[in-house]
Amino acid sequence: EDRCAHNADSIRGRTTEDSIQSGYRHNTQRGRAQSSESKGVLRFAIALLILLVTIAARPTRAMKLVIQRVKSASVAVEGKIVSSIGPGLMALVGLHGDDREEDLQFCCKRLLAAKLFENDNGVAWRHGVKQRGLEVLCVSQFTLYGTLTKKNQPDYKLSMKSVPAEEMYNRFLQMLRSNYEEGKVLDGRFGAMMDVSLVNDGPVTIVVESDPKPMPSGQGAEAGGDELK
Repeated sequence: EDRCAHNADSIRGRTTEDSIQSGYRHNTQRGRAQSSESKGVLRFAIALLILLVTIAARPTRAMKLVIQRVKSASVAVEGKIVSSIGPGLMALVGLHGDDREEDLQFCCKRLLAAKLFENDNGVAWRHGVKQRGLEVLCVSQFTLYGTLTKKNQPDYKLSMKSVPAEEMYNRFLQMLRSNYEEGKVLDGRFGAMMDVSLVNDGPVTIVVESDPKPMPSGQGAEAGGDELK
């Protein structure tokens, strides 16, 4: 009997030891799984933080052009024509509150280099206004940076304020005229209520937003060259 009792105690002891070891292994495995899961969550959080910081670091400014290929266009103020062109480009010009000289330069290059016309062989999208000797009509347009509030009312707080915007806009016109023919770059009247008329050819409408970061070597020709010409 004593021997049977001793064997029973031994069996119970081994069972208890096995149970403890099994529980230890289970807890260890669960701990490893939780640790791995925690590391995964941490990696995701770090990646998300990096993404948010990257987005926040991006420049918010962007000068905006809405370029239309036209057969004709004109601007009238108080019923009187102040500017008109034949075939060429009409550009609505929007200035962001943070725009700088680099933004003007970038958009000047793009506008004069935009290949929206046929070449002499009739192949589309090969020539810009300078190559065709056509005219450009610019119209200041602060509403390009308008947004709608929850009450669907327009909000123009992203647009550059009137006084610095007029200076920047005039600087933009000077750039265009300096890099083309002065008489072929026309504009409306800054800050005035204007009646804008046009015959869109195509229709062709291109939206350009400034991105004044340096371009990789060899891409300057696509954006009008590294220097204004």
